Amino acid sequence: MKIPVLNISQFKVSTPLADVYINSFSNHIQLNKNLINKPHSHNFYLCVLFAEGTGTHEIDFNSYTINPGKVFLLKPGQTHFWKFETQPQGFIFFHSQEFYELTFLEHKLHSFPFFYSNQNPPFLELAPKKLEELKLKFQETYTEYLETNLLRELKIVNAINSIYIELTRSYTVDINMEKLNSSNYSSIFETLESLINTHFYKEKFPKFYADKLSITTKHLNRVVRKTINKTTSQLISERIILEAKRLIVHSHDNLANIAYTLEFSDYAYFSKFFKSKTGITPLDFRKKYF
Repeated sequence: MKIPVLNISQFKVSTPLADVYINSFSNHIQLNKNLINKPHSHNFYLCVLFAEGTGTHEIDFNSYTINPGKVFLLKPGQTHFWKFETQPQGFIFFHSQEFYELTFLEHKLHSFPFFYSNQNPPFLELAPKKLEELKLKFQETYTEYLETNLLRELKIVNAINSIYIELTRSYTVDINMEKLNSSNYSSIFETLESLINTHFYKEKFPKFYADKLSITTKHLNRVVRKTINKTTSQLISERIILEAKRLIVHSHDNLANIAYTLEFSDYAYFSKFFKSKTGITPLDFRKKYF
């Protein structure tokens, strides 16, 4: 069994637009509890703001605290799951890549730091005053979504863009913007992550990716080190381990088949690799998770 990948058309809304969905969070979890009551991923971009409630949000096996003022932003493909301790309130919206980028042709979603790289945290925490400001923006966007006014879709995409801009300003308040906007290294790193996502099953060594980028392995390591203070090998290994964890937990395959899926020569080599990176065997990880 594979991890469920949800798409926008599965979510019930009263006045649907093809590529966007907006709701209050309490309505969302009530209407869609059968869809979201287990770990799943999406084929769209997601943003949720919590005004009330506590709990945990697991994203790709990292656990984050839910509390008032927390905002989570997810890209397509990320696996996540909610667990609430007290009743959550807030807003949620999601949309396809095309919904945003066909309007803002010169500005791509990956330009926002929370969507730029899996290395960047998928959340931020708003100060109380900023939370109140953003709640109003989310409420206005939700109200527009429920109505059928002229140029409704254009107003919604502009409202979402405004929310992303405000979130980016809060997200980057303590970040060196000169480093963030270093275009040459950023471009190489972005392409590298995309290449790793495409080829990591088969290609597990930096030279392949350096060749694809038409640069030396040494320069590629320099780019990765300057960008995220890791090596290229670490980045590749992290992507392999993430996929291994997803398969170990969310599929019913035996571990030997998972090793085969990830194109390891045998289970023993896969188990040794997994333990060297996580400190635990694949079997123990599966037992511990459940």
